[in-house]
Amino acid sequence: MSQKVTRRQFLNYSLMGVGSFMAAGAILPMGRFALDPLFQGEAQGSMITTSVKTEEITEEPVKVDFSYEQQDAWYTSEVTDFVWVYRDGDNLIALSPICKHLGCTVTWAGDDANPDKFFCPCHNGLYEKNGKNIPGTPPRGPLDQYEVGDSDGFITIGEMFENELV
Repeated sequence: MSQKVTRRQFLNYSLMGVGSFMAAGAILPMGRFALDPLFQGEAQGSMITTSVKTEEITEEPVKVDFSYEQQDAWYTSEVTDFVWVYRDGDNLIALSPICKHLGCTVTWAGDDANPDKFFCPCHNGLYEKNGKNIPGTPPRGPLDQYEVGDSDGFITIGEMFENELV
């Protein structure tokens, strides 16, 4: 005793199936977006180890390169950046190389007239060794600072934060 499916029932089943598939296609991404933070793992550690040994750092600022993976949506790329690191007594200080005026790259002793200062070549901006902007020059604020540490004798670089030295 098999029942035959009428055209009306077939059309009803087909539309319900297609409608369910379309609803799932719209609802599942929203559900994943809402629940994804719950399944994200904790950060494995935000400090990036560099190739520069801690013992090489003196009171003179040194350029220290570091690399990290940056993810933009679905694209992951390797980014290389640098900081200026120097020793202040027993403390290591790491300063951002980005000028607060227009985002140019500052250099240590880049100006012959000011050999003991950071120099921004874009508009002749000057910063003291601790990152404080010198009045009368374009920068609006001090250079940002980076968290810095030591791991097995090598410099480690962490998150950037506002300068606490000035």
